[in-house]
Amino acid sequence: MAEGLKLTCLDCGQANRVPADKLTAGPKCGVCGAPLLSGKVAEVDFATLAKAERDDLPLLVDFWAPWCGPCRQMAPQFQAAAGMLAPKVRLAKINTQVNPTATQRYRIQGIPAFILFHKGREVARAAGARPAAELVAFVRSKMPQAA
Repeated sequence: MAEGLKLTCLDCGQANRVPADKLTAGPKCGVCGAPLLSGKVAEVDFATLAKAERDDLPLLVDFWAPWCGPCRQMAPQFQAAAGMLAPKVRLAKINTQVNPTATQRYRIQGIPAFILFHKGREVARAAGARPAAELVAFVRSKMPQAA
């Protein structure tokens, strides 16, 4: 039997267990039916992020705000990176204006800021707008299994 990986649904926040050999088969949340590995960026709140950072797959989070010009310019690049890294890494973004607790908890000093999480640990962080290819290279350099 394949090893089960814990994945938090980025839509409803429910924990799911997915066999490792089924990651490319389009797994869905057992509660709300949302795709767990869509290859798209998910907008999350603080509570969902606090759960998802502990998942068995790496999670790259973009800390942003709607008033931030570089953050808005970064959005299409972040989405492109999500497609390139799926299904080995998930990407999410959190609005720091709506979720100020996240800004404090993760000690965000400037945006856009990116934190790579894996199994409850912060693996790496980066700041500033950058092209999708640079984000992908950043993740793969820190998580070789994401290549």
